[in-house]
Amino acid sequence: MLLGFNLLLWTTAVTEADFPVIEALKAAGYDGVEIPVFGGDPEDYVAIGKVLKDNGLRATGVTVMPDAERDCLSSDPKVRDAALSHINWAVDCIAAFGGEVLCGPFHQPLGMFSGSPPTDAEKANLADVHKRASAYASGKNVKLSIEPLNRFECYILNTVEDAAATVKAVDAPNYGLLYDTFHANIEEKDPVGIVLPHLSAINHVHLSENDRGTPGKGHVPWDSTLKALKHGGYDGWFVIEAFGQALPDLAAATRVWRPFFLSREEVYRFGHDFLRDAWAKA
Repeated sequence: MLLGFNLLLWTTAVTEADFPVIEALKAAGYDGVEIPVFGGDPEDYVAIGKVLKDNGLRATGVTVMPDAERDCLSSDPKVRDAALSHINWAVDCIAAFGGEVLCGPFHQPLGMFSGSPPTDAEKANLADVHKRASAYASGKNVKLSIEPLNRFECYILNTVEDAAATVKAVDAPNYGLLYDTFHANIEEKDPVGIVLPHLSAINHVHLSENDRGTPGKGHVPWDSTLKALKHGGYDGWFVIEAFGQALPDLAAATRVWRPFFLSREEVYRFGHDFLRDAWAKA
């Protein structure tokens, strides 16, 4: 099991002050960390790559579309080109710290809705932008993993089937979808049964409890979920994603109004041990 931890529990912009967290995650037994890529220049991420290497850790990265001026669905080619530029910038940042995967909802800005279902034109625009982004990322040895979100956060990709259709349309070897246990718990009729039919499209996994707290302390069906992935032959990253109240802007964006865990140490220590054990038993 290739297990990482998303640093959004601590920060949206990793600096030297966060390096002890990286060291603590290494000591807890993680194989890597997921770095937020929300701002800055690629050069700003070089030092992160060094501390990762010094600690023997691998890495992935996560980004979002920051505003309505960058939207892969837009009918305006300038807005779509701006979205492409944003993804390519994030890929450059990933490459700067030696990351392997860029994941996240980099298809449309969070919380922006048309009031209608996605149109065929919007789906085609999304596939076109991401096909071009995949070609750029391939040259940097970076995989792209698009994340379907629940209906309260976006409207074009809500289910694994939605995202798998985009993966098929993009048709690039370094492009796949992110299976997130939190979003699947909300949107899928069968959060476990949806895995095997689309396993070939899944190239990244977020392990997140139903309340986005500590994995193993909620009602996500961990045993059957991990069994489906393990017996299906999935061999990519598993990354724990949890959100707290420490970052007001992120807490507002993820609707975190109350505490879901006793401490961040509980999340990464208990989460690590619980998931390693569950994977071994799967």
